[in-house]
Amino acid sequence: MSVVKNRVNIIGIGIVLQEIADWLGQVAHVLAPPLLRIALAVPFFKSGLTKWDGFLSLSPAAVFLFEDEFKLHIFGQSCDFPLPTAVAFLDGVAEIVLPVLLVIGLATRFSALGLLVMTGVIQLVVPEGWANFHLPWAALAVAIIALGAGTLSLDHLIDTLHRRQIRSGGT
Repeated sequence: MSVVKNRVNIIGIGIVLQEIADWLGQVAHVLAPPLLRIALAVPFFKSGLTKWDGFLSLSPAAVFLFEDEFKLHIFGQSCDFPLPTAVAFLDGVAEIVLPVLLVIGLATRFSALGLLVMTGVIQLVVPEGWANFHLPWAALAVAIIALGAGTLSLDHLIDTLHRRQIRSGGT
């Protein structure tokens, strides 16, 4: 009788543990996408803030970096950036706009792809940073692209409203 009772207790504990694990999975499914988006957005946004002296007024230091300091390391060669002022401006805009889009969850996969491309370029500029910075940033971007924005996002809200409109006969 006690063997049967012990098996029932073990099965009951197993069921409870499985229910807890399922609940944790559901919570993580909701929380993971916005946390991933924020984790990727923060370093890029902080970097972007350093590129500006005001609204659309690129910092001279940002231009200097792309003209004189940053070099692309390709096939063992060090190359200058083409059109450094234009690249500095595009970089500064992207480092502000893409993180903001990520945090609010709008055009999320495209924003993550943009930051993934930027991470690849940064890898060419600072090859020794791959383990501490570039690999985690790339992993975050790929995870966001794979998972999407999640339920706590404008992408999800827009999709939900669009599906309702389609169901109600709208276009």
